[in-house]
Amino acid sequence: MAISKNLLNEGEQIVFDTRTHPKALILPFLALVVALAVAVFLDKAIDNSTVSLIIWLLALALILWLSVWPFLNWLVAGYAVTNRRLITRSGVITRRGHDIPLTRVSDVAYEKDLIDRLLGCGTLVISDASTHGQVPLHDIPRVEERQRVLNDLLHKLHDGIPGNEGI
Repeated sequence: MAISKNLLNEGEQIVFDTRTHPKALILPFLALVVALAVAVFLDKAIDNSTVSLIIWLLALALILWLSVWPFLNWLVAGYAVTNRRLITRSGVITRRGHDIPLTRVSDVAYEKDLIDRLLGCGTLVISDASTHGQVPLHDIPRVEERQRVLNDLLHKLHDGIPGNEGI
């Protein structure tokens, strides 16, 4: 997912950008399959054109709500780390954004359960010096690599702050 260059300030460069792992689409896909299977079964079992129309309209509504909408949310959401900040963007109709300056980040951790380990993703937990405390970024692909890159960037950033040379 390429973040818009309009979001970047002068001299700011993207270190990495990503979206959530496609694992987030497993349940919407299963909902699609189940809704279609139930609609086909009921359509064949009930031989009435009015009832069939209602069944397919309900199936369409379920598919839009449980499959298409989550897919669109997944498609437009993204995370980017620049040499200055963490940028999050999400939302299909109402766009939401959250930026955290890297100078405010105090810790970067990750969490991986068994499924995450099998699929190569995890939750990146950013701790910052704000009222939010922690910002979890769920289902980040190659989360360990992302954590290492972010820690290296933070280390370089903090080494460049006057008065921190010997720390």
